[in-house]
Amino acid sequence: MEISGSSAFYSGLSTIQTGQNRVDQAAGKIASAATTQPSDAQVDRLRANDRAQPTNSASNMVEMAEGKFQVELGVKVAKASDEMLGTLIDTYA
Repeated sequence: MEISGSSAFYSGLSTIQTGQNRVDQAAGKIASAATTQPSDAQVDRLRANDRAQPTNSASNMVEMAEGKFQVELGVKVAKASDEMLGTLIDTYA
């Protein structure tokens, strides 16, 4: 019996990586917004944009939370796949 890499395991790892990227991007946006001092023209554009959208910091915090949950779910998928593979090896060995 040949055992190859589990696609569920790699899906879990891919989900973890995607979640980490989501958290990194949202955290970067929050950090850059906190350190940037906008000019008067930028302030006018930001105010116009704020009327059209909810606050960016809130949406970035939501993105970070979604990324966290995505990582947690990816870990669960990878762990379940790993446990299943171990069970199959014990069964057929």
